[in-house]
Amino acid sequence: MHDIIHQLEEKRERARMGGGERRIESQHKKGKLTARERIELFLDPDTFEEWDMFVEHRCTDFGMDEQSIPGDGVVTGYGTVNGRLIFVFSQDFTVFGGSLSGAHAEKICKIMDQALKVGAPVVGLNDSGGARIQEGVDSLAGYAEVFQRNVLASGVIPQISMIMGPCAGGAVYSPAMTEFIFMVKDTSYMFVTGPDVVKTVTHEEVTQEELGGAITHTNTSGVADKAFENDVDALLHLRRFIDFLPASNREKPPVRPTPDPHDRVEMSLDTLIPDNPNKPYDMKELITKLVDEGDFFELQPEYAGNILTGFGRIEGSTVGIVANQPMVLAGCLDISSSIKAARFVRFCDCFNIPIVTLVDVPGFLPGTSQEFGGIIKHGAKLLYAYAEATVPKVTLITRKAYGGAYDVMSSKHLRGDVNFAWPSAEIAVMGPKGAVEIIFRQDIGDDQKIEERTEEYRKRFANPFIAGHRGFIDDVIMPHNSRLRISRSLRMLRDKELENPWKKHGNMPL
Repeated sequence: MHDIIHQLEEKRERARMGGGERRIESQHKKGKLTARERIELFLDPDTFEEWDMFVEHRCTDFGMDEQSIPGDGVVTGYGTVNGRLIFVFSQDFTVFGGSLSGAHAEKICKIMDQALKVGAPVVGLNDSGGARIQEGVDSLAGYAEVFQRNVLASGVIPQISMIMGPCAGGAVYSPAMTEFIFMVKDTSYMFVTGPDVVKTVTHEEVTQEELGGAITHTNTSGVADKAFENDVDALLHLRRFIDFLPASNREKPPVRPTPDPHDRVEMSLDTLIPDNPNKPYDMKELITKLVDEGDFFELQPEYAGNILTGFGRIEGSTVGIVANQPMVLAGCLDISSSIKAARFVRFCDCFNIPIVTLVDVPGFLPGTSQEFGGIIKHGAKLLYAYAEATVPKVTLITRKAYGGAYDVMSSKHLRGDVNFAWPSAEIAVMGPKGAVEIIFRQDIGDDQKIEERTEEYRKRFANPFIAGHRGFIDDVIMPHNSRLRISRSLRMLRDKELENPWKKHGNMPL
């Protein structure tokens, strides 16, 4: 028995050391934590239960039978974050560059299967050079097993990917199917093919950072949701973020007690909207004054800035917020913003998170680049997402709600539960000037007449009352009362029940 205990401790120590002191030191020199250090920082102290510490690869080709390290390049198990159960895997770059073998994949699949059974989120801390070449198709099969579980878990439990090192080739597709992707600046990157292959095939010269770094994927491609300064910053923000999410689709969002009164009055909101209808204002000011304690976790802040998405709390309960941002492209909907918001709305609907929509939208962005890029189909994604969603939906129109964009942004016609407007709201087919130039085409050239007609149209339609007469707006509210009215509505909707017709799944315009 003494010998077995001694062997056990030896194996544990070998597993804890990963690739050894030299490689751990190399990891630290790059500004990166080790796989185990990351788990220790992410989970509550002394809560990590590790599984499969002694698993080793089974490959005998290319001298691999002489190279074996317990754990095989990934640390897996479960623990708690702020007392809530979380399953986690953390790839160890010090062991075979974190490359994925058949055994490595089996470890990940095991915790994903268990997370599905018990209904708990899975967090992947990715730091891997990709498939382990020595294993050939076994490694590829391992990736596919993980992919299949990503799909089965989609919409059932939250899946979050934190990219903390390289993520290349087939390795990028598992994170791509998870709900959220976060990255670390300067030390993480994602691409399907690396710079060398790009140069060979397309003759383009590009660095790893330019091709797939955190800035590229948060600013340009929209693949990642947020980038953080370093490993510590990333993991602490991840702890904060996961607090907004329910454990599974069987639960309602978590509730965190707050001292912030639900009936807090914000008089400054009465002057948020400028007198000039063409002058922008910052929609983030409204968001931070609506949510508890001004705590708003924005997603994709650097991408498609004309729409804002993220999580906040009202009366302690998580809400998803979608808001047009007049500071960027006047708040128009375009291809990127439609996709960004549609993905977010569908996540909220999957996980029972009420959606608060703040509307100031002059329409869809015109132009050949948008039409050639498929704005019709991409804009329809957002429409589809809102129309399909059965969670509580509260909408507030602050200023412009023109044309089809009015319909799309959680209107009453797409089963919006409660739809408010501020007195400054303008709900119409289009802006007064454009409408007058179509209706009174014969007066074009007579500036005075056009101005008079425009003013007449503005008085008649550029207000919330026509929609209010039809019942499309439930009430016109004072801006300073917005938090009170929205919180009351969400409280009323807490036990809302609504089901879509039975179907295997819809066929949204992808």
